Amino acid sequence: MTQPDMTALRAAAGTDFEAFTNAEAAIDRLCALYDESSQRLQSAFRARQGCPPEQATYPCLALELPPGTRVEDRPPFDVILAPGFYSTTITRPALFRDYLREQINPLLNHYGQPVLVGRSHHPIPLPYVLEEAVTGLTEADLRLLQEQFAMPDLHATDDSIANCELLPDPTKPRPLALFTAERTDYSLARMHHYTGTTPSSFQRFILLTNYQRYVETFRDYARAQVDKGGEYTAFIEPGDHIYTGPGSPLADAPAGSLPQMPAYHLCRPDGNGITLINIGVGPANAKTMTDHLAVLRPHCWLMVGHCAGLRRSQVLGDYVLAHGYVRDDHVLDADLPTWVPVPPIAEVQVAMQEATTLVTGLHEPEIKTRLRTGTVMTTDNRDWELRLAHLFTPINMSRAIAVDMESATIAANGFRFRVPYGTLLCVSDKPLHGELKLRGMANAFYRERVSQHLMVGIETMRLLRQQGVARLHSRKLRGFDEPPFR
Repeated sequence: MTQPDMTALRAAAGTDFEAFTNAEAAIDRLCALYDESSQRLQSAFRARQGCPPEQATYPCLALELPPGTRVEDRPPFDVILAPGFYSTTITRPALFRDYLREQINPLLNHYGQPVLVGRSHHPIPLPYVLEEAVTGLTEADLRLLQEQFAMPDLHATDDSIANCELLPDPTKPRPLALFTAERTDYSLARMHHYTGTTPSSFQRFILLTNYQRYVETFRDYARAQVDKGGEYTAFIEPGDHIYTGPGSPLADAPAGSLPQMPAYHLCRPDGNGITLINIGVGPANAKTMTDHLAVLRPHCWLMVGHCAGLRRSQVLGDYVLAHGYVRDDHVLDADLPTWVPVPPIAEVQVAMQEATTLVTGLHEPEIKTRLRTGTVMTTDNRDWELRLAHLFTPINMSRAIAVDMESATIAANGFRFRVPYGTLLCVSDKPLHGELKLRGMANAFYRERVSQHLMVGIETMRLLRQQGVARLHSRKLRGFDEPPFR
């Protein structure tokens, strides 16, 4: 077998590499290189001068394992399959410091080789740092931007690594991470646009919902937690309004017009707080948001929304804990074919059931009358009831117990991007049995169940954090040929 040419691979990845045996020092160097390139771009644009692409590049993080290095299969990530040269471009290293530390330290400990930090050959597109440089671009500014600066390159911005489409090539460095710097920057910009909050506000436990009433309940809960003091230190709303207590300058700041999928962040100093996002209704929004959230490498995301109950024995307000999905949403068919199974994550399932027991106060056998485990069908048709003649047999054959419009999409994208996922839904109507979601019925249901349902989601996150995040990142989310970083 031909041995890889490490010198050629290193040259293909970047230049000016320095070796580090300490993760913090390596991250500091990544920050310095990124800041240098970013400031160079901003200064050049302010002066209305061009900046050659090679003068403002992303930093590169690499690991070189020479032939003969012992490699082992170690759960659940930091797995190196074979000696070789592994690299990735890095953006916003200060934002990702905790994540980078979590990934670099195991590699240093397991393989006894330093990590390498240098300059990549990939230019930073000016629009990804432009917001901090200027506002109010003129037509002349746009022409200058397009002619004399690097622009986003969609040929270098895709999900080929995450989608398992990148075949090993001995003439190129192997990927160290799921996302390149430019793919990450693309999502960071979109995330800010869709949610109305900066990426630095996001916490690593994420709740996704499809109703505004959950937001109102979460806002009250979050402010009370901040007022109480302790683990949560701030609450951030769209527009980057920050609440730190009754005396906070922005305590009564108006929310203004909301973005498409507003995000609310109950923050802990370690970033392991809870972010709630109202993604609205439909699988397209669910895919869009999770496509971008994935670059933040959250520890878990959960869907806590409403569904149509399909069984006569269910009543409004019952909970549905999904352990399987019928993917009739279609939005991910090209990225994750429907023949790929989306398995339940055991640690998440157990935590959700335990949280339901704790919040409701019900125990065996009473809990079984309120919480049902089964298959959820996710559809892209909001008025699926009007096609019941067509759907009756597929629903019956699948043994589905509920229908919604987001859960399978969120779970499938969690599987695709190696983010632990789960679904806990609340039955809001039973259209097959004559109980439609009428205004009066819905209002009564919402008043009685929203607060409890949200608290189950929050308690689930607390249990998962308490158990340790390392347990969450299961082997079942990883393929047989994966980047070392999770």
